[in-house]
Amino acid sequence: MAGAVFTAGILAVASIVASTPAIAQPIDKGHFHDVFKSDVYDCEGTPAQDSVDVSGNFVFNQRGSSPFPYYRESVHGTVVTTNLNNGGTFTNIFSVSTRDHTIVDNGDGTITITDFASGGSRFYDTHGNFVLKDPGQVRTAVDINYNGTPADHNDDVEIPGYFQIVRSSTGNSDFSNRDFCADLVKYTS
Repeated sequence: MAGAVFTAGILAVASIVASTPAIAQPIDKGHFHDVFKSDVYDCEGTPAQDSVDVSGNFVFNQRGSSPFPYYRESVHGTVVTTNLNNGGTFTNIFSVSTRDHTIVDNGDGTITITDFASGGSRFYDTHGNFVLKDPGQVRTAVDINYNGTPADHNDDVEIPGYFQIVRSSTGNSDFSNRDFCADLVKYTS
């Protein structure tokens, strides 16, 4: 009888523990809003300048037993590229969500992070007419030196030359075989 009561007590405690959700506090999270103008640059013979207004949020969370924090980010904004020869503008309104899909410990002090990103861009000519779209999903991978501190993303360093496209865009993009600088001239005239 005492064994049955003890077993019932253990089962009751186990059911309470099993039904209590795990509460994972984010390691880091935040919101941002950046507004800036680029330096003037040469876009294949056309002087250009970008005006950028971008907002978003991000979060780093632990996932399962992994010592590495997973990252998620949502960003939206506008990039207005001005053709400085004529003052015309080519506007990109975009929204994208990115998240770490997998993190693999390479065993040498580095990790490979595979990201999944989805979203799109809509482009407008100098008269405000919708002219091009670029929707879709893409997977990329990058190798990171985590400097011996897996849980601290603040000291992580991207290893130069180790960024790659794992899966190219799946969207119905108008940008296949296009030249942005040629489009800048075309859509700002």
